[in-house]
Amino acid sequence: MADKGWQRKFDDPIETPDGTQLNTLREAIAYLAKAAPKSERDILAVTTAAEMLTYAAERELAWMFLARMAVMKALHRHEVRRF
Repeated sequence: MADKGWQRKFDDPIETPDGTQLNTLREAIAYLAKAAPKSERDILAVTTAAEMLTYAAERELAWMFLARMAVMKALHRHEVRRF
């Protein structure tokens, strides 16, 4: 049986800038809460990531893809994209 709720695992772990690997939704939301300073918790990337993680935990497995993308965007919110 597949993991459900906050124990759902990402297909591929998310590697954070400090080298930590996030394997489950629970690890991702806990890391995001710890890594985002209070002054940045209202930033769209951070709130979207928290919302997508919650949807993935409470709803269908299909939300996992969006949750992964949102967490990656929140983790790298200060990086400048270069083309």
